[in-house]
Amino acid sequence: MITTRLTVILLGLTLAVTPVLAKEQKHEKPMDEKAMMELWQKLAAPGEPHKQLESLAGSWTTQTKEWMEPGKPPMESNGTVEMRSVLGGRFLQQEFTGSMMGQPYSGIGTTGYDNLRKKYVSTWIDSMGTGVFIMEGTASPDGKTITLKGGHDEPGGGHMTHRAIWKLVDQNTQIFEMYGAHKGQKEMKGMEIVYTRKQ
Repeated sequence: MITTRLTVILLGLTLAVTPVLAKEQKHEKPMDEKAMMELWQKLAAPGEPHKQLESLAGSWTTQTKEWMEPGKPPMESNGTVEMRSVLGGRFLQQEFTGSMMGQPYSGIGTTGYDNLRKKYVSTWIDSMGTGVFIMEGTASPDGKTITLKGGHDEPGGGHMTHRAIWKLVDQNTQIFEMYGAHKGQKEMKGMEIVYTRKQ
C-alpha cells in the first residue's frame, strides 16, 4: 500500500515537473552565433540618449547648496566641471573640482544609457570616500528630466536611499537635485547643483 502511494506520488511529481524542465531547457537553447553578434552590435551602438549626453560635453561652473539639517540655511560653494564624451559617444564623463562641507573636494562621474536595460546608469567616485556610488533610472518623455535612484550603507550601520533629479534645462544650464532618506525616515533635499556652461 505504501509502495503504491509512493509510486503514484512520484509519477505525479514527474508529470508535473517534466513540462517545466522542458520549458526551461527550451529557453536555455543557445542563440545563433550570427544573430547574437548582430544583437550585440545593435545594443552597443550609441542612440539618441547618448547623443543628448554627448551634447553636454564642455566646461561648466557650478553653484552648490548643501542642506545639513532641515530648517537651516544651506552651505554654499562654487566649483568647476569638465565634461567629455568617452568611448565613442557611449558615456559622458565629468571631473568636478570644488569644495564640499567646507573641505576641498574632487570627484569623477560617468553617465550612460544602457540599451539592453533601457535605463540611465551613473557612477560616482570622489575624494571623500573609497566606495563607488551607483544610481540608475529613466528619463521623462521629452528626455529633459532624468530621475535616478540609488543608495549606500552608512558608517555604524544602516542604509540610506537616494533619489536624484537631473534637469537638462537647455544647452547652457543643468540643475542636479539630490534627495535622501535614512531607513524609516522622511526623504529630505540634501543638495542642489546648478551647472552653467562657460562661454
